[in-house]
Amino acid sequence: MTIDPRRLAFDILERVQGGGFADRTLDAALQRYPQLDPRDRGLATELVYGVLRQQGRLDYALARFCKQPLAKLENRVLFLLRLGAYQILCLDRVPDSAAVDTTVQLTRQLKLERATGFVNGILRALARGRDQLSWPKADRDPLGHLQHTLSLPQWLAQRWLQELGGEEARQLAGSLLEPAPFSVRVNTLKTARASFLAALTGAGHHGEATRFAPEGVIIRERSQAPLPGDAEGLYQVQDEASMLIAHLLAPQPGERLLDACAAPGGKTTHLAALTGNRATITALDLYPQRTRLVEQGAARLGCAGITARTWDLTLPPPFLPPESCDGVLVDAPCSGLGVLRRNPEARWRLQPADIVVLAERQAMILKQAAALVKPGGRLLYAVCTVTPEETDRQVADFLARHPDFRLQSLADTVPEHWRDLLDEQGCLRSWPHRFGLDGFFAARLLRR
Repeated sequence: MTIDPRRLAFDILERVQGGGFADRTLDAALQRYPQLDPRDRGLATELVYGVLRQQGRLDYALARFCKQPLAKLENRVLFLLRLGAYQILCLDRVPDSAAVDTTVQLTRQLKLERATGFVNGILRALARGRDQLSWPKADRDPLGHLQHTLSLPQWLAQRWLQELGGEEARQLAGSLLEPAPFSVRVNTLKTARASFLAALTGAGHHGEATRFAPEGVIIRERSQAPLPGDAEGLYQVQDEASMLIAHLLAPQPGERLLDACAAPGGKTTHLAALTGNRATITALDLYPQRTRLVEQGAARLGCAGITARTWDLTLPPPFLPPESCDGVLVDAPCSGLGVLRRNPEARWRLQPADIVVLAERQAMILKQAAALVKPGGRLLYAVCTVTPEETDRQVADFLARHPDFRLQSLADTVPEHWRDLLDEQGCLRSWPHRFGLDGFFAARLLRR
């Protein structure tokens, strides 16, 4: 059975439009077709992530050659045009003729025969006229440049211009169009980073140690062989910035710890590894299926001492006594603007009102989490976003409501070479355009 990677990409984009997540939908689709040629797997992945990242740019270009507004087109026809346009504008290895012809063929396969002439005409016009396209210039039209050249929704482009200024906003937006590096956290309960790097080399892969996280490895090139140690639980796929969070809580053997929003469990299992499986860790998540992910991950990695429970921490947990935890991690649900390169569909789904709702939920979780921290204990608040409402302002509001807590500068606790990652208040800010990491914010709060 021959699987067309363009058809696969189209099906995934349609599911994402219906509410699916790009990474999970793509992974599930690729698992259904293990016989798919690696080159075709790569093309399908490139098309899905590329179209979602570059949607604003693609639509700007298509609108120049389409007489009717794109918003009035049938969704499936618009997806086809975006797929074709991405290949024409962004993939040098695909000839324009092939991009047009394969998209027209796919239009027929989807029983959209009535649209073949339309799709063919628009894409051929784009291929002929792309060099004459006039893109908004950063110096003359900074908003248009962010929106149409760097593919941000208008509201977010306006916000970043106001909050960050033109140059910083352009750098951030540009970095979020790039593919994220593939990184893993070496499971130090079972092996060392040097040993894992040697095993990678032996299997024909090329990996290198991460700059900040002491357990991290970035895999730059992969051979046809599987990564070593998957079945044995020698590693966990995780971004380097995410690997920093458990370190910032500073967990110690013998402590009682809480991971308040734990799934899928990367930080929970990291806490276990950092304490040598000698801490008592409660991991909470809102949904049973996500709680099971934590349990499965802990079993795979050989993590002990973790109890996963389904609970909504906007409510007080009756199974955890007040002031019973030495350390609490709140890796809160957030707008995810720091990880748009991994979750590109979020830039088109998120609306300004969502940030208000998320900030309110974060405040509710922090309130319940604070009550569980012992005097002298630690509360680490982390989010993978950059909005003031979810970062500085959230921490300031928390401290105003909880005078028994104080903000501790992380500069007092982190290695010297981590200090570039900290802001003036001593909070973590791993800006993607400055460090190549996912965009995390973290603040450590101590109970008096």
